[in-house]
Amino acid sequence: MSATEAFLDLPDVRILFRWDGEEGLPVLLLSNGLGTNLTMWDEQVSGLANHLRLLRYDQRGHGQSSVPPGPYSIEQTGRDVLGLLDALEVQSCSFCGLSMGGTVGQWLGINAPRRIQKLVLSNTAAKIGTEQSWNARINLVRQSGVAAAIPLVLDRWFTADFQKRAPETVARIRTMFLATDPEGYVAGCAAIRDMDLREDVRNIQGPTLIISGADDAVTPPAEGKYLAENIPGASYVELAAAHLSNVEAAPAFNSALLQFLLPDQTA
Repeated sequence: MSATEAFLDLPDVRILFRWDGEEGLPVLLLSNGLGTNLTMWDEQVSGLANHLRLLRYDQRGHGQSSVPPGPYSIEQTGRDVLGLLDALEVQSCSFCGLSMGGTVGQWLGINAPRRIQKLVLSNTAAKIGTEQSWNARINLVRQSGVAAAIPLVLDRWFTADFQKRAPETVARIRTMFLATDPEGYVAGCAAIRDMDLREDVRNIQGPTLIISGADDAVTPPAEGKYLAENIPGASYVELAAAHLSNVEAAPAFNSALLQFLLPDQTA
């Protein structure tokens, strides 16, 4: 399996991206959530890269991508993806985004439908949280750093059972979160705080799969069902997981993606 990693300089941000899988396979772009980086998709690489060519990247302000001054907007993060696709000469591909990555996917489905063949929106919502809750998170991180948000995050990202069963995985994700630049995290919080796509998602027309976690307290199943009910023809899958369903329920997550993206190969 071939893999390449490089940086792309866009007008106001430097983006780290990585290819996994052989050229010629259908391309699936994976978009990470708030407080994570492209390694959050490692379980998808091991499970999907024989079937798909995977394109991962670090959101602006996250991982090894640069940290432009905030606040960010979902339009900015969506245009980062379009800039990446343009630079790599990818005319269109399928897209899977989780949480904040799912909000990027919604924006793309609404504003750049010709670039997205099939859309997977995982553990996300058309409106996530409240202005008050995001402002409280922003203030906490500004005052005390990202470590102060750990109690708010890990117990929502993973069920208690998974934390007991897979402590090494949870520790890896915790380390990833702690490495997030505080300014990038705060700027990402603001992008989610200011986003409301509840009306606009009705304009998404392409094939769409919604994935929810049955125990997700961040974007509960009701939010996923809202998307499924308001995006024409969307399918809905609910997994036994909390917020990071791609990690906690990786085999089921990968199976859902393959069945949706490559139905002829999984029939």
